[in-house]
Amino acid sequence: MPQTEYILGHSEREIQRLIHQAAILRPTTERLLREIGLRPGMRVLDLGCGAGDVSMLAAELVGPSGVVMGIDRNPEVLSVARERCREAKLKQVEFKETSLELLSEVIPFDAVVGRYVLLHQADPIGFLRAAAAQVRPGGILALHEIGYFGEVAAPDSGTPLLRQVRKWLLEFFQSGLPHFDVGQRLVERFYMAQLPQPRMFCELPVGGGSDSTLSDWMVETLETTLPQLIKAGVITEEIDIEALRADIADEVREARLQVVGPAQMCAWITV
Repeated sequence: MPQTEYILGHSEREIQRLIHQAAILRPTTERLLREIGLRPGMRVLDLGCGAGDVSMLAAELVGPSGVVMGIDRNPEVLSVARERCREAKLKQVEFKETSLELLSEVIPFDAVVGRYVLLHQADPIGFLRAAAAQVRPGGILALHEIGYFGEVAAPDSGTPLLRQVRKWLLEFFQSGLPHFDVGQRLVERFYMAQLPQPRMFCELPVGGGSDSTLSDWMVETLETTLPQLIKAGVITEEIDIEALRADIADEVREARLQVVGPAQMCAWITV
């Protein structure tokens, strides 16, 4: 399969953004992993594991008798993931610096899972087939992908500043990812990969008032993408990120507004 670069990079700031993002997404991912039946003793593969949050969540569910393998192509982020697992005393987790197509495991997995991985693939159909090939017969392939941005479901939510941030981020991802909308086309993609139609659910993270977690997440993502947005001419001048963060927090708090994050699409099949 052709490889694509992770367009958000792997700086220390980006890794910390991923960890913050993972805390926001954890309830949805945990629901997915419980829905597919992760239980003690199972063997799980985490695709594009990043800083290890999904691997660690899976490890909690499979327990000390289970095994979780997280794979990623970036050594820096894997170093962070390993240290976090050591601190959490999760000995059942191992990490490998590799990609899915180069993974050569003899024993198939009970479950293969991934969060925000399909949208980064140049060939999502080939990726799905390769992922399914790592699952034992009767095992599970499960994905948690980003879907529509919040304003599609709630066009009047947020503040003018937040809507502007959403617009910039949408332009960035639409221009930088060949399949940015894959979360909206999961049934079609599974069908094209000649896999069963997935079972699915969708959730919208919602916050507001003094809870600025979602707006912070959007501003952090903007901060990561800002140099590329300026280079592309989407933003014509430097932005004071901390001032923007404070202004958005003030707007949300004063207006008592709900902040709606992007839709979270979860899909899984029995192989």
